[in-house]
Amino acid sequence: MTTNLIDIQHSDVVMATSNMAENHPVGFQWVMKAKERGAKIIHVDPRFTRTSAAADLHVPLRSGTNIVFFGGLIKYAIDNNLYFKDYVVHYTNASFFLDPAFKTPTDLEGFFTGFDHGKTAYDRASWKYQLDAEGNPKRDLTLKDPNTVFQHLRRHYSRYTVEMVERVCGIPKDLFVQTAKLFCENSGPEKTGSVTYALNLTQHTNGVQNIRALCMLQTLLGNIGRPGGGVVALRGHANVQGATDLMVLYHNLPGYMVWPLRDAHPDLTTYLEKETPKASYWVNKPKFLVSLLKAWFGDAATKENDFGYDWLPKRASGDAYSHQHIFVDMYAGKIKGFLADGQNPAVGGPNAKLARAAMQRLDWLVVADIFLTETAEVWKAPGTNPKDVKTEVFFLPMAPAAEKDGSLTNTMRLIQWHEAAVKPPGDCTSDAALFVRLAHRLQKMYAGSKKSRDKGFLAANFTYGNNPEEPNIELVLKEINGFATQDIKDKDGKVVYKKGQAVSTFAHLADDGSTASGCWIYTGVINETPDGKIINKAAGRKPADEKDYLGHGWGFAWPANRRVIYNRASADLQGKPWSEKKKLVWWDPDAPGAAPDKKGKWVGLDVPDFAPFLAPDAKNGDKPFIMRTDLVGGLFGPLVDGPFPEHYEPVESPVQNFLSKQQRNPVAKIWEVPDEKNVLAPVGSKDFPYVITTYRLTEHHLSGVMSRYLPFLAELHHSHFAEISHELAKELGIQNGEKVTVSSPRGKIHVTAMVTHRLKPFLVDGKTVHQIGVPWHWGYNGIESLPGSKGDITNDLSATVGDPTVYIQETKAFVCNVTKGVV
Repeated sequence: MTTNLIDIQHSDVVMATSNMAENHPVGFQWVMKAKERGAKIIHVDPRFTRTSAAADLHVPLRSGTNIVFFGGLIKYAIDNNLYFKDYVVHYTNASFFLDPAFKTPTDLEGFFTGFDHGKTAYDRASWKYQLDAEGNPKRDLTLKDPNTVFQHLRRHYSRYTVEMVERVCGIPKDLFVQTAKLFCENSGPEKTGSVTYALNLTQHTNGVQNIRALCMLQTLLGNIGRPGGGVVALRGHANVQGATDLMVLYHNLPGYMVWPLRDAHPDLTTYLEKETPKASYWVNKPKFLVSLLKAWFGDAATKENDFGYDWLPKRASGDAYSHQHIFVDMYAGKIKGFLADGQNPAVGGPNAKLARAAMQRLDWLVVADIFLTETAEVWKAPGTNPKDVKTEVFFLPMAPAAEKDGSLTNTMRLIQWHEAAVKPPGDCTSDAALFVRLAHRLQKMYAGSKKSRDKGFLAANFTYGNNPEEPNIELVLKEINGFATQDIKDKDGKVVYKKGQAVSTFAHLADDGSTASGCWIYTGVINETPDGKIINKAAGRKPADEKDYLGHGWGFAWPANRRVIYNRASADLQGKPWSEKKKLVWWDPDAPGAAPDKKGKWVGLDVPDFAPFLAPDAKNGDKPFIMRTDLVGGLFGPLVDGPFPEHYEPVESPVQNFLSKQQRNPVAKIWEVPDEKNVLAPVGSKDFPYVITTYRLTEHHLSGVMSRYLPFLAELHHSHFAEISHELAKELGIQNGEKVTVSSPRGKIHVTAMVTHRLKPFLVDGKTVHQIGVPWHWGYNGIESLPGSKGDITNDLSATVGDPTVYIQETKAFVCNVTKGVV
């Protein structure tokens, strides 16, 4: 659903749901471009920020209530006939019939059909379509049948009235109606709207459903795959997208293929049978996976040994290795050693006190970073006696981005190359050099092993270029891109690729071992001539212009340098643009076709996200969502906690759930940790009556490693602080600039009070609810001569609880107390 940031300039309305101007200022320029073109800007955020100042409308809402807000917008669009009906009928699953047994929380007091209270999990047997004799979903194009997805959606959000939005979110009724009208009326054939979000929506125990809700809204309004539409995920780091693309998440292989499970996927054949759908572009998964195995295991991966599939480590179904799982297991003594590469969990992760206590129980800890972080000196943490810490800590000085070559993949899937400006000083080295040296040493240690499990590691190549100790990063990118493992010829015997030559498109990857590719979605970023000249498209720097406003010559956007995904949806059933104003790709019946005697091709202002020669009137020629098995947009989309987003209060909340009797997400992950390391406050706790949200600042970066050690950044903030409304400050007798204690059931911090009008109390169900905001960049290390560079750790306050799908923490909405002075 992520669109191209540049494309926001063509939006008629932009809804920013985070503080984009301060946290993503480079991307925010395109929001301002849209405003210059006449777009309206809506900012939905508990705080009034620089983003609010640039907006036409600021909509403050209580943290943790986003699904009520988005659900209210969905209801408003349906009730007022503002949804894009032709788009919804033909390009989504709105017309599909659901199993008659399926029920929503509207009927079941906060639960979907199939909840098992003993297992605290859903049996999703009824969460499915009704099928006809040929196995296709039954449909009602009028959308009137009560079994359709559309009617279930209407009924599910029937409770999300304007009055309920006001009661739960604290948004005045008139302001919500003004917001709904402004956003929904700026969508349709002639207009499009975009939505941006960041960690403010993801870091909740219903974080994935938060994103689902806004994606559903955009799908309902016809804002997916069209110019000026889409959902823009604003990352918290320059390469978050690239990291997830390339397997930083424990449950994915590179390119978003499911990681094999040892019980469900015992061999390659079983994996491919279970994980390769009969429809969607994923029918090519065998080509992507076999090419990945060839990239990893080289000549040792053969058809006879399933291309080394058995060498992949496999977890059991139900096992998870998220950040939070790791530190709970570490505290329990299940993990003996830990490598923190460019990560500072002593400050940056949820329940940081637990994280530090866990690392203090390790046998060994290796920290690779650019400065001595709090993690590197976890044995020096306040309140810790170094003699009680058994952990042996090794610190490896590393090079930051400016001291090494490489690529960054940003929020719009854009891969951009950067070159080292200077050489790293002293013993500092790049991450890539660290890991290839480590791999070579381990391969030497394991060289005599006869164990089958070690064969893959011993076969893997960790040498890129002439110097085995210093990898040529462009050659690493070439391996990720993919290359031919042998000469590849066409049907006439002509050599298309020489052995070792980079493959130019993932359409040329094969499942017979003739190609290798470390991440299929990156294929095309490297091109190579037959004589070996590499063309690195990530290094392209041709700016956008009037002829190419999407800037296809600047970097390379996966997949296939496509800037707007699912862009077939920008054209109607006949392949014509919905409107001249919003044209992007279209069917040209006179263009040269797939063969000399054929005509017709998809063309336009972007690389078509569709089979190039599949005519609109051909089978599936009107199905834009080619990566989905049903080929349409998913208004109904089963996740572990429901096929429609439903509001539940955060795990810690000052109020009850007014939508149903079920207080919190019934399948949220809540860890039980010994020694009172994860104590939670009850609903409406008098000891912790205020909502707290955490956030970032323009002047600091994440846990502060790249900013608190730089005087010209660190000095821009006097000290660590908490934003407190004038109303709450008056109640507590707190003056601006005084020290206050912010506490939760897990810990407390001492910060400076910033008494401000940027936060206002919320009126929730007729009662005043106060909310404070605290940034999280500070830690106990920093510049000795600059006291403001050090401060208490905000994440000492947060809990070890998580979303049930991805286990992300809930640090954007929990509860606290505020006390005047240092107590």
